[in-house]
Amino acid sequence: MFATLPDALRLIVVPVFCWAAVRDVRTRRLPNRIWPPLYAFGALLLLWDAALLWPFAGLDGRWFLVRVAVSLLFVAPLGYAFWYLGAFGGADAKALIALAIVFPTFPSYTVAGVSLPLVETVLGVFSLTILTNTVLLGLAYPIGLAVFNLATGERSSTMFLARPVSTASLPARHGRLFEDTRGTTRNGLDLDALRMYLRWRGLTLAELRDAPDRLRDPESVTDTFDPTDGGTQVGPATDGGKVIGTDEDDSDGDEDDPHGDGDRDGLDLDDPWAAERFLADIDHGAYGTDAETLREGLEVVVGRETVRVSPGMPFVVPMAAGLVVSVTYGDALFALLGAFGLA
Repeated sequence: MFATLPDALRLIVVPVFCWAAVRDVRTRRLPNRIWPPLYAFGALLLLWDAALLWPFAGLDGRWFLVRVAVSLLFVAPLGYAFWYLGAFGGADAKALIALAIVFPTFPSYTVAGVSLPLVETVLGVFSLTILTNTVLLGLAYPIGLAVFNLATGERSSTMFLARPVSTASLPARHGRLFEDTRGTTRNGLDLDALRMYLRWRGLTLAELRDAPDRLRDPESVTDTFDPTDGGTQVGPATDGGKVIGTDEDDSDGDEDDPHGDGDRDGLDLDDPWAAERFLADIDHGAYGTDAETLREGLEVVVGRETVRVSPGMPFVVPMAAGLVVSVTYGDALFALLGAFGLA
């Protein structure tokens, strides 16, 4: 038999995560609507497994309860904790929670007489295996970035974290600036926030770069526009904020400020680039950007033809790869520790 029916149905999640990974690379946006069906699907399969093992009298039944408890009470909350601490995006946290519900225990598949996954752990919490495989695969990303930089002649202390790109190409890129006017920084301007600012002002990056002295003056800001969520897809917000212009938003953006003048009470009148006004005017955050970070980033992009960008990697991407590795090979970390006699 290839697998039990619940385990066979769990394979449906694999192409869903592969699709999510491709979309996340292209847009850095995943729609919220994909997660509730996965939660419900996982809960249904979990109840199915529980019914097959009821009343959990034997060793298999008790181990099932332990593994489910670890997955739901430890792995799933990790997703929320990582998001709260800023290590995860919203979609990454929701994806990990989905995996904790769908894959609390090791599935089993027989292909051409071979039982998969090949390597199982003693604890047997499959969502934990997916997470450790994801982390191992994620570590390969900075190595790959360094190899790319070396191949293009870029040799610097930041080659594992960032790469030089044409400033003109920033509107189509994701990530954050890895520099400000003082040099290298890991807290540079998020490129989504840059797009939000440009859309708020109704400018292109090229127009900003052509007339920085005039546009630096806050009085040059007249009409303002919907900043969107800063995504390259130019649409309503998905993960990471309110949905602008839909029923999910509790405001209409400029409802209280139809002329786009903004509420300037308490703001410093000396506001280069109208950075403070922008942040006060929008009805949601700009990816943690403050006025000083925005100003620094704008000075960089108007003054340089090439900038260093940390492209980042959506955690859903190695998570999808980690899921595939887990279903086929199994727990790579457990195998590695076993090779050194540590497991």
